Amino acid sequence: MDLLLHLIRESKLDIYDIPIADITRQYLDAIELMRELNLEVAGEFLVMAATLIQIKSRMLLPPDEDANKAEDPRAELVERILEFQKFKESTSELREREDLWRQIFSAPPRKDDREIIVEVETRSDDDVFDFSVFDLLTAFRRLLESAPAELVEITRETLTVKDRINHIVEMLEDAQSVRFESAFSGARTRRELIVTFLALLEVLRLGLARVYQERHFSPIWLLAPKTDS
Repeated sequence: MDLLLHLIRESKLDIYDIPIADITRQYLDAIELMRELNLEVAGEFLVMAATLIQIKSRMLLPPDEDANKAEDPRAELVERILEFQKFKESTSELREREDLWRQIFSAPPRKDDREIIVEVETRSDDDVFDFSVFDLLTAFRRLLESAPAELVEITRETLTVKDRINHIVEMLEDAQSVRFESAFSGARTRRELIVTFLALLEVLRLGLARVYQERHFSPIWLLAPKTDS
């Protein structure tokens, strides 16, 4: 559901009037990219893909003769998407409130509360937009579109992945923050781009970097990890 909602937002589609054929194609393309990256595709993704294909098939059937009882095959899916969207928005709001109060209470004493709140709101290091790996996949897909196609199997144990991890870490040590695209400097072929992306995912998993994005689909930045000092 998270991937589906991401694709709807990316294409700026009307949730109440989803073009099933287009969104199904995009969803299957995303799953294929995840498989090409050797990322584990959970069963939930395949179930959703099957659901989309089923809805697409039902919409290709001739309409019911009794128009009054005709039901849009997308109705149940739309309801689930809207419910999931509300849940995500509520979760994000609660997380923002939790982070805000944690920062306020951990801040040094001030003359009044207003100074503390202003400081919290202007601290860009802590204002990290909460987004999913699908935002990274979207940005990465744009890079792949300009690379020549190569049929190569990539694994995380490849030595080149370790080299690219060192490359990304060294970049952040020097600059503290870099654009997402800068992590792929020197990578021109499809194979090199894939290896670099796998390295970037490993860097994030190990906590060697953080990700910043001001809002959905805005430029993505890689930040050096926080220090205790």
